[in-house]
Amino acid sequence: MSLARKCSAAAVLFGLALALLLLPQQSISSATNLAPQSADDQEVPAFHNQAPAGALPATMSPDTFGDPVVQNAYTVASRVKKVLYQEPCYCHCDRSQGHGSLLDCFVSKHGAGCQICVREDLYSYEQTRKGKTPAQIREGITRGEWQSVDISKYQAPLPATTK
Repeated sequence: MSLARKCSAAAVLFGLALALLLLPQQSISSATNLAPQSADDQEVPAFHNQAPAGALPATMSPDTFGDPVVQNAYTVASRVKKVLYQEPCYCHCDRSQGHGSLLDCFVSKHGAGCQICVREDLYSYEQTRKGKTPAQIREGITRGEWQSVDISKYQAPLPATTK
């Protein structure tokens, strides 16, 4: 390869590397970036106003994951799919992943790596068990109430019959 071609190839590679550095990075959610969210702070992420007419996709199997909290998050997600379908996700995966609601996080592996998704899911489950409607749960999520979920309760596997 001639010196001119090597220099050109190096310049192209440098340009691509520089472009990658300057592009906005997709956020990776973690417990450390749980900032209060409200409708006043930013636009509410994507959700559906009502339960779907047809069947919803299956959530991923909890057995896919090793972490007990994540396993429990996927377990409860499968139990409240219609509720999660009607909830926004404040990690804004609607923008970064094209998700249409919180349910999409648990149909994929996305929820396993995102503490915001896990906490919103567990919050939705707990509120459903208290008799709250999806609209009431959505209001709580929008107010940031999902941040108060005690994840330590989910360190042990949930009973198979818990609804």
